Amino acid sequence: MILFVRISKLSIALLASGALCLNAAEAPKRVDIKQLSKKVDDVVVPLPNEVFGALNKLGGVNWHEYVRNDKGSNFTERPRIALLLGAVIADGFIAVQAEDAPTVKEIGQRVLNLAKGIGVGNSITPHAKAITEAADKRNWVGVRQELDRTQNSVQQAMNEVHDEKLSQLVSLGGWLRGTEVLTAVVNKRYSEEGSELLHQPDLLVYFENKLQAMPEFNLKLLNDIHTALIEVKPLIDVGDAHISAASVKKINDITTRLGDAIIKKTP
Repeated sequence: MILFVRISKLSIALLASGALCLNAAEAPKRVDIKQLSKKVDDVVVPLPNEVFGALNKLGGVNWHEYVRNDKGSNFTERPRIALLLGAVIADGFIAVQAEDAPTVKEIGQRVLNLAKGIGVGNSITPHAKAITEAADKRNWVGVRQELDRTQNSVQQAMNEVHDEKLSQLVSLGGWLRGTEVLTAVVNKRYSEEGSELLHQPDLLVYFENKLQAMPEFNLKLLNDIHTALIEVKPLIDVGDAHISAASVKKINDITTRLGDAIIKKTP
């Protein structure tokens, strides 16, 4: 599952490209997030295909439990659309993990509609078609590749028209949804090895700084997310210690709350 390119431009949605290794025979004795990541502009970027593959090795995951069927509300504010787009792309990778073809196809269309909402639909149309065709053939490697290309195309198109901040929000939406699912999986069957996959303090600081640089959006949801990231940071920035089961549960509560706020209209 994902990741690519310069954080300042194409950034870091939690779900990136790469081959998914689900069938390795032996569970690792210790998970090192740095071995499942790449470093971009001095920030460690998790590669979710590798992270989710490691979760499977630690005990197997019923990914169908984490497929989200709520398509989200229709928004007019471009920052909200960008956050939702990132979350929906993340949902696409999770649906691929579950090999849920109907949901993958629905997500492909949803991604296209959201991309149109922020003015980059033309760059996504061929990917949406390819996602549908690959899902029909149960070509999961192909679907992952197209989801990754979709993310790249969206962010490249936004950067070309100097919408870098919206590009960063796409990445943030994806990271939040991915972290919500990761903590749900680890919380259900806690292990110290699994909790180490959450050790991403530099990435958290990156998002905090980017949100601080977006005062023009004046969106309560962004303020809520920024406050939540500050709350999460000490839970994951634990040095050489393990992230506790209680911390995993708290992070899941926070990211689940934010995930609901991203996909639903609030008064």
